[in-house]
Amino acid sequence: MTACPSCNAEGCTKDGIVKGKQRYKCKSCGYRHTVKYLGISPEIKRQALQLYLEGLGFRSIGRFLNCSHVTVYNWIKAHGESIEPLRSEKEIEIVELDEMHTYIGSKKLVLDLDCC
Repeated sequence: MTACPSCNAEGCTKDGIVKGKQRYKCKSCGYRHTVKYLGISPEIKRQALQLYLEGLGFRSIGRFLNCSHVTVYNWIKAHGESIEPLRSEKEIEIVELDEMHTYIGSKKLVLDLDCC
């Protein structure tokens, strides 16, 4: 329960949602007030983004932060849409690939490189 900002009484009850924020009504003085933030804090969203950039999947991030994997996906997607695409004025000369690319690319195909 929240304390009333007017009379500091602890007897506040929920009184609807206004503009996405929970509204409360004090039982003793009748004063109506809202809380500062309703929902997941920006720090949790930032932590989800950091975990995603470290290589964790949506489901494991959701388990770690105790929220839905779909919610984590929506946060990452919204962040990706909010930033500008990276562009370089120079032409790309060197491309570096991770070893996982070659492993996944040749997983079903057995290459015998000693034959040549």
